[in-house]
Amino acid sequence: MAECVPNRKRIAELMEKEEKILEKSTPKSHELYKRAVKHMPMGVASTYQARDPYPIYFTHGKGPHIWSVEGQEIADFHNGFGCMVQGHAHPVIVEAIQKRAPLGTQFALPTEDSIIMAEHLAGAFKLPQWRFVNSGSEATMDAIRVARAFTGREPIVKMFGSYHGHHDYVMVSIGALDYGKIGPRDDYASLSYGAGIPQSSIDLTIPVPFNDIENMTKRIERMVEEGNPPACVIMEAAMMNLGVVLPEPGFLEGVRALTKKHGIVLIFDDVKVGICTSRGGSVERFGVVPDMITLGKALAGGTPCGAIGGSEEIMAVVNDGTVFQVGTYSGNPLGMAAARASFETVMTDDAYKHLNHLNDRIIAGCDAVCKKHDFPGYTVGISSKGCVNFALDTITDYESFIKTQDHELVALAWLYNINRGIIIAPGREEEWTLSITHTDADIDLYISAFEDLVRDVTA
Repeated sequence: MAECVPNRKRIAELMEKEEKILEKSTPKSHELYKRAVKHMPMGVASTYQARDPYPIYFTHGKGPHIWSVEGQEIADFHNGFGCMVQGHAHPVIVEAIQKRAPLGTQFALPTEDSIIMAEHLAGAFKLPQWRFVNSGSEATMDAIRVARAFTGREPIVKMFGSYHGHHDYVMVSIGALDYGKIGPRDDYASLSYGAGIPQSSIDLTIPVPFNDIENMTKRIERMVEEGNPPACVIMEAAMMNLGVVLPEPGFLEGVRALTKKHGIVLIFDDVKVGICTSRGGSVERFGVVPDMITLGKALAGGTPCGAIGGSEEIMAVVNDGTVFQVGTYSGNPLGMAAARASFETVMTDDAYKHLNHLNDRIIAGCDAVCKKHDFPGYTVGISSKGCVNFALDTITDYESFIKTQDHELVALAWLYNINRGIIIAPGREEEWTLSITHTDADIDLYISAFEDLVRDVTA
């Protein structure tokens, strides 16, 4: 791996230059922001949409491209944090929604499409029982509740640095403003991710390191010895909010054995891995079957939808009414129609072959750029997901991400892309999600913009 160190002064100069270019080209977004901020905090519907000094606003999308309010056509590698792996306004999904809408969009009553989708998911993820919700956050929230009811325990374990939605129990140890507060690897601190999280919720959520079965085992077995074993371990099989961090050989198998040993429910959060990387998500890709699984984002082609899968034994606490897993919009007819169309017709074997081809190309192209310019970076990716890590050392967990990722370059990369007709997710945490509608030309554009960045930084 390259050993050169980017010039900090040069990065600062480029940041200022690229920001001026962006602000000059987006006056309509600036005006919309001044209007929006009067009635919407930060001028957006979600803090993750915010940007300083103002966000860029968009109007519509088609296939792999979206259009800003300025009328600029932009290659979308953001794809709604992974929601739009099918591409924007896919004709099959649009047709399914158009056929469903005149028949009624909401009943809060069961429809056949939810049964069909449950059958599909049971086959793909090897878990027989399913319930539907409206988002990945709802899915992880309800899955934790089910796990607690099944085990009669309250603490939960998560990977430090992982994101599992915005409810209280998982808004813990996602990041640390003060790195020194993290603590030792076998006794990580439980840290609130922002204000408003009750201390009781924070104390019940125990973070452990990803890809470190030894220290994870120490922490969990200490909880068991203290008479306070966890109800569940909730985790992504591949972490998707530190770029892409793949599980090291044997790690997932070790977690599966550890949780079985202590009667802990293992929940795979497949909100980002599921559908985006294969029809059966982490189960298909890594071969380890958890006790429960959660889905969201790409499940229903851009409509709000999530799902919870589980074994018959665990989901019995829902089946017998012990747990009230409820939601007025759960199994919404529009979402179920879109999900069914996506699963049956859009996300085919050929679609995944195309995603793999595109991801192989973008990875090879970016790696070649790094090598050509002796640049300290390397790629990681699976199927539609991937990133370039601006790091000298391999990132395997949150600690290594914080220590080695060049966060100034991360911010500069976003600016370089948007000024060259590309949008990626903000921050290196979720750099690109491809869609099945992307083409080789889109990949060439991305690699070209990346080379502009690397060339200018190393000049």
